[in-house]
This record gives sequence, structure tokens and C-alpha cells, in this order.
Amino acid sequence: MDISPQILTLALSVAFAVGVVGFVSVFVLLAIWLERKISAHMQDRLGPMETGGWHGWSQTIADALKLLLKEDIIPKAADRLLFKLAPYIVFTGTLASFAVIPFAAHLIGTDLNIGVYYLVAVSSLVVIGILMAGWASNNKWALYGAMRSAAQMVSYEIPIGLSLLVPILIVGSLSMGELVAAQAGGFWHWTLFKYPPLVLVAFVIYFWASLAETNRTPFDIPEAESELVAGYHVEYSAMRFAMFFLAEYANMFVVAAVATALFLGGWYAPLKVLDVPSSVSPIWHNVVGLGWFSGKAILLVSVQMWLRWTLPRLRVDQLMHICWKVFLPFSFANVLLLALWVALGRM
Repeated sequence: MDISPQILTLALSVAFAVGVVGFVSVFVLLAIWLERKISAHMQDRLGPMETGGWHGWSQTIADALKLLLKEDIIPKAADRLLFKLAPYIVFTGTLASFAVIPFAAHLIGTDLNIGVYYLVAVSSLVVIGILMAGWASNNKWALYGAMRSAAQMVSYEIPIGLSLLVPILIVGSLSMGELVAAQAGGFWHWTLFKYPPLVLVAFVIYFWASLAETNRTPFDIPEAESELVAGYHVEYSAMRFAMFFLAEYANMFVVAAVATALFLGGWYAPLKVLDVPSSVSPIWHNVVGLGWFSGKAILLVSVQMWLRWTLPRLRVDQLMHICWKVFLPFSFANVLLLALWVALGRM
């Protein structure tokens, strides 16, 4: 029986979407467990050690089951429609970002020619969902938390966007696949090591600003429990509360994956001999590439966790000062200098 190309494309798209949802679910469970263990080791505490035996490996699974079984409470004065929709909007914005993440040469949901632009645009849905959650809760602390979070995320999107312009200017493409393919041949071909030190500055600014985008320490003021109870999701319970955390941990992987794809060689190994050429075995080329890509991204996620349990939280004025008076001028100057360097090199 012949299968039309449209049906085959649809089936592959559905399979990729199911795979991404499964990957996100497993990754979030492992990331929460890993963060607990990292924080316990760094602060000389035990952390979960009992549930499931070895190092409390099933504690996160037990927590997920508990959240599934808890009562879903909606405040009487809340806007019920917006209150219910908000966590799904936040999660959709994060999940949609995975469509253009290049896990391997042939493991991309869709390699859009405006992939980076799509990624920045669709991730903005998260801000809308957070504002909806704060407004619909009919709670002033939730609204304060939502406003602080929106101000933080919108502000830090500017230095992030300027930092992403750097690899785009070098390669001359917005396609995530092409941006990775241009880094083949060993770590000295990675974007990070080109045009020193301008690309390195862009990477550092991107990584720090991405911590603000994901509400991670030292930029986690939207849910500063000592000032705002629990921020924009203070009125949420059960699985709606879990959806926010699912989105936060999935977002941590997304920003790390973007850094991997644009600056750290994507699916390529640090040394060319460690790669499996596509001409030798296309399947192993993708499997090995997936391993390198995931390994680099998870390493960056581990750094995010390390920083969370090391650094203190910034005040609101300090947070905005760093964005508007430090990251933004440096980002603008960096992009202008790189554009000039690239233009002179092509003359």
C-alpha cells in the first residue's frame, strides 16, 4: 500500500510531538530529582533519601502522583476561565519551542528558515500566561508577582535577542539546522571560539539573561516567598500548580539547548574523530549526535542548578540595573563591533 507524502509527514510530526512530550516529562522528573541532590550536597543536607530506596530515586514520582490526586481548588472570586487557561498557555509556549530545537541532524521537528525568530516569538506566550495567572487569581500578591515576572522577562528578552544576533550575523541564517551545520569539524569551529572575545561576551550575556527568562536565581524574584508568598501561582494547587513547574524545568532545557545549538556546536562532538559521519551510518550519526547535544544541554542545566544554590537573590532595582545599564549597552556594542568585523572580512 502506497502512503502519500502528506500522510507520512503528518505521522512523523505526530510521532515527534509525542516523543517531545515524553522527553519533557522524563527530563523534568530527572531534573527535579537532580536539583534536590545537588542542593543537598552543596548545603550539606540529606535531601530525599528514603522513597524508593537508593538516594530516594522515586521521590519525584511520588510527588507527581500526589499532585495528580490533590483537590483542584479555584478561588471563589477568581476569573475561572483565565485561571484555568493560564497554566496551559505557559506550558504551550514552552512546548512549542521544542519544534525547532535541533537534537540531531535529522531530529528537528521542523527546520524553519526563520527558526530563531519563531523561537523568540513563541516563547513570549509564557509572559501572557503568567500575567493571566496573576490577574485571574484576584489576589494582590499574585498580581504583584505576575507584574514583576512580566517586567523581568520582557526586559531580559532584549539582551537575549541581541546576543542571538551574533551567531546569526556570522553564519548568515536564522535556521537552527544551518546554524549548527556551520560549526562542523571540531570545537575550534564552534561559534563560541570565533571572533574573540565578542562571541564569548555574547554567550555570557545570553546565559545570564536566560536565567532571568527562566526565573532562576539570582533572578527569581517573581516567586520570592519571603516577599510575595509564592508569586503569580500562589492560588494554584494540584496539577495546575505542577504545570507551572513543568514549564519552568522544560524552559531550563530550552534555553540550554539554544545555547548548545548556536554557540557550542550543537550535535557535533568536540573532536571530529568522535563523530559518526552521516555517509557511514545515518542512524548512528543521529544517535551519537543526540547524545552530544543532550549532554551539552544537560551540562548547562546543571550549571543553572549550581548557581541557584550558590548565589543570593537580587533586589528588583538591582535586577533592572543589570539588565538596562550593563547587559543592554554591552550587547549593543558587541553586535555593532561584530557586524563591522564581519563586514570588513567579507569585503
